[in-house]
Amino acid sequence: MHDDFYQMYLQEMKELPAWGPKEQERLLKEARQGNKEAKQRLVEANLPFALELAREFEGKGVLLTDLVQEANMALVAAVKEYTEGEQGEALSGSEALEAFRAYAKQKLNAALSLCMEEESSAKENSEELTARVNVLLQVSRFLFKELGREATVKELAQKMKMTEPEVRKLMKMTMDAMSLTDK
Repeated sequence: MHDDFYQMYLQEMKELPAWGPKEQERLLKEARQGNKEAKQRLVEANLPFALELAREFEGKGVLLTDLVQEANMALVAAVKEYTEGEQGEALSGSEALEAFRAYAKQKLNAALSLCMEEESSAKENSEELTARVNVLLQVSRFLFKELGREATVKELAQKMKMTEPEVRKLMKMTMDAMSLTDK
């Protein structure tokens, strides 16, 4: 499914006009003057650049379609910030375009790096949660054998060196996860 979206995206990219450097310089100048259509065209002109940067992060734990989406959003933000801000105001022509491209590259790389970090963090949190759930189940079984009955939340918390609210939250997440697998 992701491949289908990606292929559709690539097809749409082929249908966009090719904007040469001189045309992009003109678009940048007009965008700085507040022309919204020029800003949109400047974004479109730099979508291949955003795709190229997204591809550099491919295979590192985030789907390419997600990377492309993140790069495109960062490109839109970069165009807006650059054309409405003071970056490169004194520049014109090819110098202005080079400065814009450097600014956009910096913003896109930052956004893509953050996307990678967030994905990695989410995966680590998921793994940690799974480990904690497994410990809860093991402790529950152990206490059941030891006590001859289901352990209370207080007993589980003491054994696991956690607070009662933490154990309740973990139990709730376990039950929620189990109900999802039952469907």
